[in-house]
Amino acid sequence: MKIIILGGFLGSGKTSVVLQLAKHFISKCSNDSTKVVILENEIGDVSVDDKLLQNSGYEVANLFSGCVCCTMSGELALSLHRIIQDISPELIIMEASGVAYPHNIVKTINQSLPDLDCSITCVTDAKRWKRLLRPMEMLLEGQLAAADIILINKIDQVDQQTLLDVEDSIKAFNDLAKFFKISAAQTISPLVFEAMLNMEAERIN
Repeated sequence: MKIIILGGFLGSGKTSVVLQLAKHFISKCSNDSTKVVILENEIGDVSVDDKLLQNSGYEVANLFSGCVCCTMSGELALSLHRIIQDISPELIIMEASGVAYPHNIVKTINQSLPDLDCSITCVTDAKRWKRLLRPMEMLLEGQLAAADIILINKIDQVDQQTLLDVEDSIKAFNDLAKFFKISAAQTISPLVFEAMLNMEAERIN
C-alpha cells in the first residue's frame, strides 16, 4: 500500500492533481475505485474540494478543523488504521491543507505505520510564486524541503523567463527533488504520475 502526501499552498492546484492522479491509477486497476482512497485535510468545517472529488465519483474521507501535521496527528493515525482495515486500498492520496508541513505528516505516519510506503509531492503555483514568496517564505520552505517530487503548476499562465526564475527560486529550497512543469487545468502527462507512484521504490534503490 502506498501513501502519497500532496502538499502545497492554498490555491496551488492540489485538487486538480488529485483527480487526475486517481483517474490514472484506477485506469491501471480495471476501473476499481476501491483501490484508491482520497483523504482530505481542511482547516475549516466545510470543504469545497471534497464536493468536487465526490462529484467525480470518488469516496472521500475528511479530517476537518485542524491540521494533521500537528494538532490532529492522532486522528490521522486512527483514520489510516480504519481505512486499511475496512477498505485495504492499494493507494491513499492525502491532500494536505494549504498550511500543512508534509514532512510532519510523514513522521506521524512512520511512527504509527512504519511499513507503509510514503512519499511527498508538493504543488507550487508558478503564477503566484513571486507574490507569495516574501510573506510566506518560511511556510513554503517547510513544505518544499522534504518533497520527493515538486510540480510547478500553471505554467500556461506565465512567460518562459518567469518560469525559469520560479524554478530557480524553488530549487533554492530543494534541489534534490524531481521537478515537473505542468498545467493541472489540462491533461497532465502520465509520466508525472508514474514518477509519483514509483518514487519510494526509486529512493530505496
